[in-house]
Amino acid sequence: MKRVIVGLSGGVDSSVAAYLLKQQGFEVIGLFMKNWHDDSVTISNECPWLEDSNDAMLVAEKLGIPFQVVDLSEQYKERIVDYMFREYKMGRTPNPDVLCNREIKFDVFMDIAMDLNADYVATGHYCRKAEQKIDGKKVYSLLAGKDNNKDQSYFLCQLSQDQLAKALFPIGELNKSEVRQIASELDLVTAEKKDSQGLCFIGKVRLPEFLQQQLKPKEGVIVQIPNDSTIYDREIPEFSDQEEALKFNSQKFHYSLKDGKTVGKHQGAHYFTKGQRKGLAVGGTVEPLFVIDTDVVENVIYTGEGKDHKGLYRNVLFVDASEIHWIREDLALEVGHDMEVLARIRYRQPLEKASMYRTENGLYVSFQNPQSAITEGQFVAWYQEDELLGSGVIS
Repeated sequence: MKRVIVGLSGGVDSSVAAYLLKQQGFEVIGLFMKNWHDDSVTISNECPWLEDSNDAMLVAEKLGIPFQVVDLSEQYKERIVDYMFREYKMGRTPNPDVLCNREIKFDVFMDIAMDLNADYVATGHYCRKAEQKIDGKKVYSLLAGKDNNKDQSYFLCQLSQDQLAKALFPIGELNKSEVRQIASELDLVTAEKKDSQGLCFIGKVRLPEFLQQQLKPKEGVIVQIPNDSTIYDREIPEFSDQEEALKFNSQKFHYSLKDGKTVGKHQGAHYFTKGQRKGLAVGGTVEPLFVIDTDVVENVIYTGEGKDHKGLYRNVLFVDASEIHWIREDLALEVGHDMEVLARIRYRQPLEKASMYRTENGLYVSFQNPQSAITEGQFVAWYQEDELLGSGVIS
């Protein structure tokens, strides 16, 4: 009998995942990962991880499977929280959920599972796994979940072949409504529970407040750049090759104070991210203002009016060679080669047609349509049909 360790998060998805594995004849053990201790930053006086671990325990009891809580807060702090601070200080916007899957659930947690002689680790992600033999070797594929509205393959875009080999995604073939239905038929305490928002396993922590404790507030100005600014009329030079053209088109616009007018103040450029609309607290414009860039060195936020502002859009992004990751290593692009893909630069974004071109220094992803708020530090993930082939950090 194969043994599976399920990461029970206290939500409905992982609860049903555990049940399905038991139905399939696996020996199932439930583990709850406690990744957070600092109660000073949770909202109000609810203690979310306690509530969640309690729910996870009740589910395990109901399903008749062993259960324990593992404390990973030290590794979480080191690998996720510290990474977030580093990224914010550099003026980039981190994606802790993607990192948490790579570093915590499918690494630290997987090691614990293997120490418990498990054959697999399972989670309640909406995605699927396939395998095939290529040149006599097993190759694993990560596929989108059947429920288009809930597909979570993007969050797993940094997994490796080794991690996928030991991973199971029992609910990948189901729709959310079916998952809820199974949970209510089993009368599980999590059946009606709302989906968790907020950081992977931290629970209901407000990110800006959490960051403000560490990153000191520092007053700066908010500058509005007009949509008809001459910055957007840059001349397009003659290009000698494809790489030169891609490099030019991937460059972001550079703003200075003289390019616009000061319209307000903020408490720290590192709390803001491209494309953000909330939290600026500047009135008097016909359409809302959006952040089009942040300068953490000079502590300035540049904004543009309306979601169609030219400062928000770009067709081409670049991924540094050190930050390119292929799940399908057998399909990795060689220098000088290109590939047609579907790509997204954030979770929940519909897949967009794009082509990728590999150079010595990295990888250009060129979208057919301009993309809004391409954000440094976030992940771009590329697919063919419903298979996620790889991903990279936008630089």
